[in-house]
Amino acid sequence: MPESDMPARPAHLWPRAKTYVRQAPGTYIWLAALFVTTVALHHMTPAFETTFLRRRSTNLHELSQNPVRVLVASAFWIDGSSWWPYAALYTLFHAPAEHRLGTPRWLAVVAASHILATLISEGALLWAIHHGHAPTSAVNTLDVGVSYALAGVAAVLTYLIPSPWRYAYLAAVLTVYGLPLLTGTGRTFTDLGHATAVLIGLCCRPLTRATAPVPLTPCRKPPPPQ
Repeated sequence: MPESDMPARPAHLWPRAKTYVRQAPGTYIWLAALFVTTVALHHMTPAFETTFLRRRSTNLHELSQNPVRVLVASAFWIDGSSWWPYAALYTLFHAPAEHRLGTPRWLAVVAASHILATLISEGALLWAIHHGHAPTSAVNTLDVGVSYALAGVAAVLTYLIPSPWRYAYLAAVLTVYGLPLLTGTGRTFTDLGHATAVLIGLCCRPLTRATAPVPLTPCRKPPPPQ
């Protein structure tokens, strides 16, 4: 390739990146909101941050008082985490799912995974408290973040990957989210929530039937010379 062509390569990446973002508006609007809230958290004192997040947490106390508010609010905060890993994860999982499913169906998977996994995991925690397997103070356990929705979307992507790669991908998803629940000595209700979200994502297969599998050919071959 002539050296004169080398500087042009980065210039071609920017339009593609913009197109990629525009085709997943829900993913990147959500990611922008998480950036703002993460910056806000970094300007809070540790004591105030804990109180602030607890009011937006889907813990048992808040769910019993303001279920709709905390189910929505908890999806816009990251508990003490860096924003950059989520930017990478959203680009790898949420954006491709939104591209293939369209924003309404992608959002349906997100909502189902986040809400149902939260309610099931918190229900299990409530059962544990009532039967003496968890302390009463656990009703105020902090539970914010976007990981349940991410797990559900990662699972539904299984149906958008052609065979035989989809089976290797599914095995990886089940290992990442299922192994802590099955073998971890310090299992928590969030481990149950992640595994539940994966199952919910897999149950969303009907939402994928109108879409084609994601092709694994990243670029087209150049036409033969005339």
